[in-house]
Amino acid sequence: MAVLFRIMMMFVGYVWACIAASLVLALGTLTPQWNAFFASFGLQSPQAQSTAMWTVVGLGALVIFAIGLLPTLLIIVITEGFALRSVVIYGVIGGALALAMAYGLNFGDVIAAADSGAAREREVFAASGIAGGLVYWLFAGRKAGLWK
Repeated sequence: MAVLFRIMMMFVGYVWACIAASLVLALGTLTPQWNAFFASFGLQSPQAQSTAMWTVVGLGALVIFAIGLLPTLLIIVITEGFALRSVVIYGVIGGALALAMAYGLNFGDVIAAADSGAAREREVFAASGIAGGLVYWLFAGRKAGLWK
């Protein structure tokens, strides 16, 4: 019974982590051009902008859920097996996993100057992965391996 509860908590934690990562990713990429982005779609009222933002976050969470499921499942199995409970580990792994999924494992192709858009993009992806890792830790990671 304890194992089923842990599996359920891992799934819930992963869903909330995807939502948190999508929220950080949407805010990080849309905030610099917020008014211009929504004005291009004819969305001037705050209610329409809020609805559009949450729609973007929801769709982004679905994409992150689908793309990140298998790599994250591997990481979850490893952290549960070794009973890793540190919040720092989940933040670092989340950031590294987000960068690896966004750019692949060849970081040499994306070397850019510190003031370029590519550098900001990497920062936003890393921040979204860190946020997802921390939210996962909050729901499931802090009690990893206790089912054994």
